[in-house]
Amino acid sequence: MATTPELTEKPVPQTVSARRAPSARTFGPLLLRLHFYAGVLVAPFILIAATTGLLFTMVPTLDKVVYSAELVVADPGDTTLPVSQQITAARATHPDGDFIGVRPGEGESTTQVDFSSPGLPEEHLHTVYVDPYTGKVTGQLETWWTATPLNTWLDQFHRDLHLGTTGELYSELAASWLWVLALGGVVLWWRRQRGNRTARRMLTPELAAKKGVRRTRSWHAATGLWITIGLLTLSATGLTWSGYAGANFGAALDSLKGNRPYVATELTAAPADASGGHHSEGAAAAVPAVDPATVDAVLAGARATGIDGPVQVSPPTDGAGAWTVTQTDNVWPVRFDSVAVDNTGKVTDRVDFADWPFLAKLTSWGVQAHMGLLFGLFNQVILAALAIGLITVIIWGYRMWWQRRPTRAGRQALAGAPPARRAWQQLPSWGIVVGVPVVFALGWALPLFGIPLLAFLVIDLVVGAVRGSRTPPEVPVSPHPPEADHPHRIPPHPRKLTTRTIIRNRRRHRSPPRPPDTEGPRPRPRPSRGNRRRCRSLRACQELLWSAPGRGTLGPPR
Repeated sequence: MATTPELTEKPVPQTVSARRAPSARTFGPLLLRLHFYAGVLVAPFILIAATTGLLFTMVPTLDKVVYSAELVVADPGDTTLPVSQQITAARATHPDGDFIGVRPGEGESTTQVDFSSPGLPEEHLHTVYVDPYTGKVTGQLETWWTATPLNTWLDQFHRDLHLGTTGELYSELAASWLWVLALGGVVLWWRRQRGNRTARRMLTPELAAKKGVRRTRSWHAATGLWITIGLLTLSATGLTWSGYAGANFGAALDSLKGNRPYVATELTAAPADASGGHHSEGAAAAVPAVDPATVDAVLAGARATGIDGPVQVSPPTDGAGAWTVTQTDNVWPVRFDSVAVDNTGKVTDRVDFADWPFLAKLTSWGVQAHMGLLFGLFNQVILAALAIGLITVIIWGYRMWWQRRPTRAGRQALAGAPPARRAWQQLPSWGIVVGVPVVFALGWALPLFGIPLLAFLVIDLVVGAVRGSRTPPEVPVSPHPPEADHPHRIPPHPRKLTTRTIIRNRRRHRSPPRPPDTEGPRPRPRPSRGNRRRCRSLRACQELLWSAPGRGTLGPPR
């Protein structure tokens, strides 16, 4: 009587790069769950910020097209008129309001003269544009921190969607979570490539993969990896002038003495502690009437000390102090030197950009880069590419969520299920000890990161408690075939195998040795496509293939 020897699967040799055991303590599950929830709930706000930011990158080009008559001199001459004469021409066009400042034109740029005007919103001015070669007024616009109306509209649309203070919360929320999603995605992609981690696999999508979640994930991850540095820069620079995080950042600069220094405009007092917005040198203030002829002497005194290039000339706010002449060249290498000059043209104080604290320089560079001004047209192209890349990464993320949805009869869903709960229980002990204080510190510094994170935790706990109180339905299981009817039945495998492991390693699974009294070649082990999809363990695959012994090799021999 022939006997069937018991079969055991040969253990697969473990290597250093093999997957960790399920019981290993790791940050991966928690990071995956956080990345999933942040991607689903916060990504819409980031998508809006990326779309509005893409529009804002076109502002420098659009300004030259829409406002070419006001900003560009049609026929530049050889010699410019005195600035006082240009101010007089502008005053004739706009007799009301106080003189706030002037930016003399050079080359193809017109001279811009700012006046206050009754009825304008706060920080808005009435700007008159003058041809510096002929003294002819070329146009008038309402400006905000020297920005044109189109620039102002797109800037506010990107910043608050024209919803005021409430709308600013959306952009701060997006900036507070952008760096979390970017770094989390990099770590998850790095972990997924364990065992075959090369630059090519990390930076390029899997073009050979079949259409589905695997190919979409590769495009999502590879594109995100390419734009990570840019996203981190946008997140950090965007937070510097946000509402709550920006206030904390300003307080930190104050404590570290990293704010921008300003010249002293009081002729007998200490340096002024002025502050200005990120768009210009300072806020508009009402000033007493000044003699336009004084501007020529002030500008000549500043030029004599090396203040060249485009400048902003501002009169004293009290009529007895010094004028301020500040360079406004925001293209690399930037020039932001500033001097205080009295009515006779004598320089009374000076602050050079080279003397700024490093944190102040870094903040200024970051703001100019965020606005697409630091490197000119190249900067704008990079920002547009980052915005388009971020938009596509978000769309691929939602596509992955949809592709992971259950499609079997009776289990259909609109989207895939979230990662497993209780991921925090898999954290190493040192990770909990170090991570909790760090998260609390970040939540305090970035309130719109901490509050949503706390909301995620509360919702997750509530959903888990509701689902835990439900009684799970009984899952029908087909009875096992009797042992007597199947003498060649494979005993249960001691190691739990997933469907993916069975399918990938199906060539290693061998059927029982044929008894000596049987003839004919043994077919190659290959379950049908339907059975491969339905297998959840080695036992399930055996049961499915028992019902159709002609379709596989795990059944009795023919």
